Amino acid sequence: MLKISIVDNRTQRRLVLEGRLVAPWVAELRTAWRRAKADCDGRELVIDMENVMVVSQEAENTLMQMMNEGARFRSSGVLTRHVLQQLKRRCKRDPVQPGATDQKGQG
Repeated sequence: MLKISIVDNRTQRRLVLEGRLVAPWVAELRTAWRRAKADCDGRELVIDMENVMVVSQEAENTLMQMMNEGARFRSSGVLTRHVLQQLKRRCKRDPVQPGATDQKGQG
């Protein structure tokens, strides 16, 4: 299960994720991301992953695409910090284009 909450303030819109970031909830995250991004009104968009417990390969691909589109991330757990660090490294050397998927199965 994944819970997605939106927290707005004057300068920032935050998508707060809680639970397991796996299918079918990755698609829900993509939808929430698109909506939040379209309705940001110039505010910074931050993905808060402090309460995410599991991240699937499909979710990693989606998070990397979001990074390429300018998302900032917030995390404090060992798992999410590690996943985000690995994605930043991948993003620098092999950016994912919108709609692309990783067929290599790398993580």
